[in-house]
Amino acid sequence: MKVELKIEGIKCEGCINRIENTLSGMKEIMNSEFDSVTNILQIKVKKEIIIEKVMKKINDLGFKAIKVNMKK
Repeated sequence: MKVELKIEGIKCEGCINRIENTLSGMKEIMNSEFDSVTNILQIKVKKEIIIEKVMKKINDLGFKAIKVNMKK
């Protein structure tokens, strides 16, 4: 399943690195890619239920994650 999240509050490359480092530790995420022009994070997850967990982790870092698209 692929999910696109709009991430608000990103100000620099360090912000992106914090998010990527946090997500890299989650075994449920198969792949992630961030577009710094649109601030869209594309992630591929094994189960849909993980999406809320990912969004919470991003929000806990001080950013706001908004689900914009999901494909099975």
